[in-house]
Amino acid sequence: MGAHSAIEVPAEGAPAPVFGPEARAAFAAAYPETPHVLRHGLAAHELLTLDALAVLASRLPERSIEYNRGDVPIGVDGKPSGTGLSIEDTIRHIASSNSWAVLKNVEQVPEYEALLLGLLDEIRSEIEARTGAMLRPQAFVFISSPDAVTPYHFDPEHNILLQLVGRKTMTQFPAGDARFAPDEIHESYHAGGARELTWRDELAEGGRAFALGPGEAVFVPVMAPHFVRNGPESSISLSITWRSDWSFAEADARGFNRLLRRAGLSPAAPGRWPATNKPKALAFRALRRLGLAR
Repeated sequence: MGAHSAIEVPAEGAPAPVFGPEARAAFAAAYPETPHVLRHGLAAHELLTLDALAVLASRLPERSIEYNRGDVPIGVDGKPSGTGLSIEDTIRHIASSNSWAVLKNVEQVPEYEALLLGLLDEIRSEIEARTGAMLRPQAFVFISSPDAVTPYHFDPEHNILLQLVGRKTMTQFPAGDARFAPDEIHESYHAGGARELTWRDELAEGGRAFALGPGEAVFVPVMAPHFVRNGPESSISLSITWRSDWSFAEADARGFNRLLRRAGLSPAAPGRWPATNKPKALAFRALRRLGLAR
């Protein structure tokens, strides 16, 4: 790990880091495979108020906005129904709109890109010491009504979810364990399938609940299944994500397995970190270049 003096001892007049020394040490010890809670100092921020987020939604392309009813089950079959409101009204009236909304890839807007990159720069050395270059930084903002549920799913990025307003509980399940997300679902996802997973009540005993309030964040490993239940007040959360050589190799190894399964074989799942999955990943990339990987 590199020197931390620029982070731990800010210059006079400089803002305090969002991730302090204890948070960075905890993150370094757990990354990239162990979910954990860490403290953050991203308090009420002018870019993350309800009014600012409603304006942000109006600046984003339609493909970067998703909002649905909040009273959905943990497991969903297809997309939930809408709210009947515009995204701006959904956000401004989140306390009563019975909704959850996500603004995707907010780094498309320069002010939010600067916020994202500033946060990731604080932990870049810890990230790159384990999984190499930090690639494809992205940010997502979640605005949720009281008791709203984000259904059971997984994501391909390394992710830290920072809770800013209100409370929520994220329940995570072990990444790479086929009991919680079958290998075939991983493979279809990387071929353009949905990220939503099938929920069964017997899965609950394998989950670990992380209760978050303002000033707390949770780390989510790549492809760790999870669902989120909001607390009794409306909520704002910021998700900062990145990819790595490891995450892309895992995805391409899944792609190679999909081809093997199509040929009637039963391939072994990619290994979790520190396994590199390079042989399958390189084979899949070669086939893709030849136009043989579909």
